[in-house]
Amino acid sequence: MNRTTPAAALPLPLKGATLADRRSRFRGRCLKVLAALALDCVGTAHADAVDSLREFVRDVKTGRAAFTQTVTSADGKRNKLSSGQFEFARPDRFRFAYTKPFEQAIVADGQKVWIYDKDLNQVSSRRLAQALGSTPAALLAGGSLEKDFSLSTQASSDGVDWALALPRARDGQFQSMRVGFRGKELAAVEIVDSFGQRSLLQFSAFVANPALPADAFRFVAPAGADVIEQ
Repeated sequence: MNRTTPAAALPLPLKGATLADRRSRFRGRCLKVLAALALDCVGTAHADAVDSLREFVRDVKTGRAAFTQTVTSADGKRNKLSSGQFEFARPDRFRFAYTKPFEQAIVADGQKVWIYDKDLNQVSSRRLAQALGSTPAALLAGGSLEKDFSLSTQASSDGVDWALALPRARDGQFQSMRVGFRGKELAAVEIVDSFGQRSLLQFSAFVANPALPADAFRFVAPAGADVIEQ
């Protein structure tokens, strides 16, 4: 399987092979997109999509779901598909476990973000604030929705009500985020990054406010793994 990936807006560089570098950049984008999903994964009964987003930030402190992700190149000619499971607990903690097309884990323990590639037996880490910056993931880490994003309601399409979130800080990492709700539940999260690449996440089996074990976001590097501190 060809696992090369386009450059990401939030690179987390790894030393070594070109494959590792490309996976690292891919993970950076995944971190932002998936954490955005973790923030925004539930709605309220037929509320305005912006209201649903605000209520989620206010009311949902932990969550669990399955996700599928499609990344489309800026020219629309190439798609990359992936899927997995995620959990989060605001503030500052989340775990994303990719199961397809290859196994990876992205874990934030409140202080650092850890990225583990099973095939390469390689771990990289960096401080949480450095990894997230002013990205959608920063909302999961305790950022202010109204302070960091300009929100507006977009036209509904195919039964999905859309909210548009534009970053107030123009740091070039991403252009926009759209959050779509169908009825009481979120249908999709879409990110357009600074390269024009489009990442669409769709989710299923979301559970709001589950009781998560204390060690759910604890990461221990596997024995023999190459650990890179950034």
